[in-house]
Amino acid sequence: DEPMAGMGPDESERMVTLLQSLRGETTILLVEHDMDAVFRIADVITVMVNGVKIASGDAEFIRNSQEVRTAYLGEGH
Repeated sequence: DEPMAGMGPDESERMVTLLQSLRGETTILLVEHDMDAVFRIADVITVMVNGVKIASGDAEFIRNSQEVRTAYLGEGH
């Protein structure tokens, strides 16, 4: 697992725990490339490529989105 941007593994885990504790209390806009952390934290995930939204939904929807898989994993090319 990659840590969250600019953090070591321990800091990243503490940040995920903190953000999880804030769920339901406040709205958080998180820009992050560590998808394991995003899947653990987010209620709604929006995926962008070159500034254009290609998908938006819950973690299961994003994991199963062929468009996201093609854009980030190169599947189908």
